[in-house]
Amino acid sequence: SMMKADRDLLTIRVEGDGPIGGLTVTADKNGNVKGYAFHPEVMLPPNAKGKLDVGGALGVGVLSVIQDIGLKEPYVGQTILVTGEIAEDLTYYYATSEQTPSSVALGVLMNKENTVRQAGGFIIQLLPGAEEATIAELEPVTTMLNKGMTPEDILELILGQFGLEILDKMPIQFTCNCTKSRVEKALISIGGRELQEMIDEGKSIEVNCQFCNKHYEFSVDELKKLYEKAKK
Repeated sequence: SMMKADRDLLTIRVEGDGPIGGLTVTADKNGNVKGYAFHPEVMLPPNAKGKLDVGGALGVGVLSVIQDIGLKEPYVGQTILVTGEIAEDLTYYYATSEQTPSSVALGVLMNKENTVRQAGGFIIQLLPGAEEATIAELEPVTTMLNKGMTPEDILELILGQFGLEILDKMPIQFTCNCTKSRVEKALISIGGRELQEMIDEGKSIEVNCQFCNKHYEFSVDELKKLYEKAKK
């Protein structure tokens, strides 16, 4: 929401040596979000606190924050994974890479059949002169979600004593912008040699979008046309 242009993109990529391998999430300024886990089939028992063991799933690794704001190269900031718990690692990232004292909190409530009942979170960033003790002791997000609290309720609880005024609201939704033409461009980019190998096998191929699991099929004739484009 803090990006300026509609085409600007923010991507968070987490890579670790744990069984899930990593996570990638990308979003634009209009609240269109998509993401995926490298190995979504991973199932771990709850951690010592009875919560989802995100840290155990990710292990030791790196958090990358990539801001594509229309420049020649995107801005990339990186930090190590301190705990593997995403909120704590984002708090560390803001403190070390952007020198912005922040409190990041995330929570997920699960149903017994392993589906998500509710998920939410917040980022509070301190202005110069504000004391960090202001955001030091906050109730866990899962507790607030379990009480049925709305984002407005959570903000009122955390910041109401400071004369909270909500200036803007924005809907958030999962949106995948994949199309067959975008997949064609990706296939062309892999080069003529790889395309020729696919053609030589004499079978159609199927390309899967990692974000939305949509499948795109390409016949041998379509691959030949892409091969011709790749040679140009």
